[in-house]
Parts: sequence; C-alpha cells; structure tokens
Amino acid sequence: MGNDRLEPENTKIIRLIVDDRYKLLRHAVLLLGIMVIILFDTTFLEESGGHMYYQRISLVYGSLIFMCYFNMNILVPRFFFKGQYVLYLALLVLLVVACEILLAYAMESVFTPEQLAARRRQHGVVKGSYEGAIILIAITLVSTMIKLFQRWMRDSERMAELRNITLTMELSELRNQVSPHFLFNMLNGIKALVRTDPDKANLVIMKLSEFLRYQLYENNDERILLRSELNFLSNFLDLERLRRDNLSVNISTEIDPSILNRIFLPPSLFTIFIENAVKHSVDISGATSYINITLKVNGDKLYFSCINSKDPGYILSDEKNRGLGLANIKRRLELLYGDNYVLEISSSTTTYNTQLTIPI
Repeated sequence: MGNDRLEPENTKIIRLIVDDRYKLLRHAVLLLGIMVIILFDTTFLEESGGHMYYQRISLVYGSLIFMCYFNMNILVPRFFFKGQYVLYLALLVLLVVACEILLAYAMESVFTPEQLAARRRQHGVVKGSYEGAIILIAITLVSTMIKLFQRWMRDSERMAELRNITLTMELSELRNQVSPHFLFNMLNGIKALVRTDPDKANLVIMKLSEFLRYQLYENNDERILLRSELNFLSNFLDLERLRRDNLSVNISTEIDPSILNRIFLPPSLFTIFIENAVKHSVDISGATSYINITLKVNGDKLYFSCINSKDPGYILSDEKNRGLGLANIKRRLELLYGDNYVLEISSSTTTYNTQLTIPI
C-alpha cells in the first residue's frame, strides 16, 4: 500500500526533471539554487563590508550560471555523451581556469586595492584560487549529473515505449499472419498439391515450417541476422504466391552473401511494408500484379526498397488498420534510430513505393 502511494509522487518528480513542459521551472530552480549557495556564504558580506556585497554577488552568480549552462548545453552533449571523457574533463578544467581568471579581473575592477589586499592576506592567493576552483568544479559537476539523469530517464522511457510498440506489432502480426484462416488456406493448397505435384507440396511445407519457426521463436529476439529476416520475407511471399497465380515476386539482394550473416537488425522491421505490398498488389481484373524488393548495403547504411503494382479500382477493407500499422512502424523507427533513418512512402495510380534507409 505504501508503494502505491509513493509511486505517483515519484512519477511527478521524474516528470519535473525530464518533461519539456517543465523546462522553465527547472531553469528557475537551478538559478535559485545557485543564488542560495552564494547567499549562505557570509564571507562575501564580511569582506566587502556590506557596501560592495551585491556587486560581488552579481559577478560570482553570473560566472556560475555561465559555467553550468555552457557545461550542460555544449560540453556534456558534444563530448561526455559521445564517450570523450578525458577531453571533457580537460575542457571542464580549462573552463574553470578561464572563469577564475575572468572573475579575478572583474574583482579588480569592482573592489578597491585595499579590499583585495586584505582578502589575499586572510586567505592567501593560492589557497583562495584553489578553493574557488574546487567550488566551481563541484557546482558544474552537479549540472553534469542533472544532465545524465535526464538522459537516463529519457532513454528508459524510450525503451519502455519501444517494448510496448514492439509487443503491439508482434501481436498484430501473429493475428494477421498466423491466423487460422491463413493456415487453413495454406493447408488446403498443400492438400491439392499433394495430388498434382508432390515435390512442390513438399517445398511448400518446408517454407511454411520455416515461416512459423520465425514467427514463434526468432521474432522474439531483440536483434536477428539480416539473412533470417530475408528468408522470412521470401517464405512469406512464396506462400502468398501459392495462393495467387497472377502474382510476380522479385527479391534482389545487392549484398555480399557473407555480409548477410554479419548484419543484425530488429526483427520484423520490413514486415508491415511487405504486408501492405501484398494487399495493394491485388488486381481485381485478374491481370498480373508484381512486388519488387531490393536490399543493398552502402558503407554503414542498409537500403530497403519495395515497389508493387496497384489496382486503382481495388479498395482495401482495412485501410484504418493499415494506417495504424504504418504509424507504429514509424514510431518504432524513431525509437530505434532517432533521426538517423529515412523513410519515404509514395503512391501513384498504378504503383506503391516504399524506400527505407537505416544504419547498420
């Protein structure tokens, strides 16, 4: 019962730290926190005798704000998050030294020589600079920890959303592809082939077995070989071609066969596009329809292309579900690759074209 009461409060705190809606509030809290730290340092008031107190506060406050925001918005994203930790620490120390020097020059322009000399006699030049640098680094590292926590929370939310979307897509695929109706049609086709073409019936049984094995086992892995995904697509289209005599399928892989066993990618990444191609390629006039698939690798990019024929007179009965499937795959791509992918879908009167580029 206690955890149930605490969980909503924890969620509110997490949202306050991560959600963009509270960005201004987070900035206000950070600025207020720095101000409180400075105000509690009573040596400011004692050394300046009161009349120069606010000038000195302004200098220190401005320096700390600059360091924190420069660290959070430039140093951490560009160096720390990219694994350049030594360079990050070096730049952080350099930033502290630069701020110390600028702050010293600013102090000389605000305070009288007598006040500065009294401070040096009381604390010492080296000791004062050393203590100031330690305080500046400590406060700046707090801003680094805040940025790290935000990154960790956003990554956790992305992974949770990705798991939910993947689960939804997998359930949808199982419902659409391994349905009793689908198996009934396949088994009826195999039954007819057993009498007319036993060799072909045996081949279809093997492909159906591989198809089901992928759906039940490999599809649950986080990443699979590109060869496995390609075999699944080939088996799926071969089974579909068995049901439709007027369907022409061409799969072109402009990839070295050895590379197929070295490239890993999330399972069922291309399935929704193949499903749409199969549905769109139905021609109610009985004319031959086609699905052309191309896969190629260029450097660190994988290119997927699916072009299929389209009958303008054929209207899909589940157009709403198709749109939902495309929305899910787009969101899944965003969670997997961020901005590092390209998806282009175009449609004309007679063709439907899907182009996808992802990093490998």
